[in-house]
Amino acid sequence: GDLVLGLLIVNVIPYTEIDWIAYMQEVEGVLGGEYDYTKLRGDTGPLVYPAGFVYVFILLRWLTDSGKNILRAQYIFAVLHSVTVALILGCFSVVRKEKRNKHSIPFWVCILLVISRRVHSIFALRLFNDCVAMVLVYAAALLFVKRKWFSGVIIYSFAASIKMNVILFAPGLAVFLIQANGFLLSAAYGCVFGAIQILLALPFLLENPSGYVGRAVDVGRVFMYKWTVNYKFLSEEAFQSKELALILAISVLLAWLFFGQYKWSKSEGGLLHLVLGNFWKGRNMSTVGDFADHILQCFFASNFIGVVFFRSLHYQFYSW
Repeated sequence: GDLVLGLLIVNVIPYTEIDWIAYMQEVEGVLGGEYDYTKLRGDTGPLVYPAGFVYVFILLRWLTDSGKNILRAQYIFAVLHSVTVALILGCFSVVRKEKRNKHSIPFWVCILLVISRRVHSIFALRLFNDCVAMVLVYAAALLFVKRKWFSGVIIYSFAASIKMNVILFAPGLAVFLIQANGFLLSAAYGCVFGAIQILLALPFLLENPSGYVGRAVDVGRVFMYKWTVNYKFLSEEAFQSKELALILAISVLLAWLFFGQYKWSKSEGGLLHLVLGNFWKGRNMSTVGDFADHILQCFFASNFIGVVFFRSLHYQFYSW
């Protein structure tokens, strides 16, 4: 049903060009042999996404006749939306089965996933890279609720290699990984995450390491004030100030710490007890009936906290 709706939207509502051409221009430089990230750019500015973005959009460029077949790209992204919905429903299904007769997510909520005009637009009518990253995030979430930790970490790392906003899920992810696997094994998973990032970025790191890190992991980047949809009550000067950036950075760290201490690790007595009590190995979570629900709460609450304190939200970020 979602796919039919998506294809209908593609064929009825006109496509709006925003970033697709710029994406194609950015990866065209790599295809031409340029691996210095500081020299890769498109009409909208320099390439500011990690290396995974480059590989994914090279593939999409190939699938869409060098990026010129927009209709085919729209069909691909409509399918991605349907896959995203299926993955979310898969997560809900696991939670419902574990909760059994306990209070769980009502079925009617799932309808909202299909009828969101804004999200359909972000996928099929705008072709944003956020869509590809979030498909992988939800795939990782489904693996996590099924206790497939290693596979989930790998997919999550690939998602982060496409767009760095995925890191907003990391604090909650760290908590439930430690609970289930212990601190040492979770640290090893962190190393796996990092190794994937390095391997994907290796051609660019060998060419210009500081240039790659400066562009792909630019946490200080300020988005254009006119496109943001939050903090509009501030003046443009205040919005772009370093003081606001510092306040928001401190606020999000404190919020993550608060939730980590008093919500996500409450049963262990806080974060310190979480680490010390699960240093060598975690608990057997296969026997904990509500742990899938706990995983999703940690994972998505962590992201939402990051979104709340994000200085600039554009419309495509609603897919997060």
